[in-house]
Amino acid sequence: GGLIYIWLLILGVEYPLLWALIAYLLNFVPNIGSIIAAVPVMLLALIQLGPLHMLLVAAGYLFVNTLMGNVIEPRYMGRGLGLSTLIVFLSLVFWGWVLGPVGMLLSVPLTMLLKIAFESSDETRWIAIIMGPDVAQEKDEKR
Repeated sequence: GGLIYIWLLILGVEYPLLWALIAYLLNFVPNIGSIIAAVPVMLLALIQLGPLHMLLVAAGYLFVNTLMGNVIEPRYMGRGLGLSTLIVFLSLVFWGWVLGPVGMLLSVPLTMLLKIAFESSDETRWIAIIMGPDVAQEKDEKR
């Protein structure tokens, strides 16, 4: 939301705080939330500033959503939960394929349940390690 606010402020679109808040809230809706948030702002930019600014608004939304959804969120979710970034991304794809949009929303909790289940047995602990060891466990091994 903050990046969208700054981008719309730079471009001169009216009510940037409102559009940033809508972008933030609709970002929680998987797949189409970001698109729904971008459409009214693009139309406002087209009417207010012209087609070039509409394309710049669309490019800004696309850049922010790509950066946040594919780089920043998986990295920090993975570090905080003890999962590798690749596993977070693959779990999003897998659970989205299996359960649809609800699976995408629940992908990280479901993957954490699997990791905990794998850690509980000596025979499957190696799978949990591949999924990404906990940060606390890594610190204990370094000492």
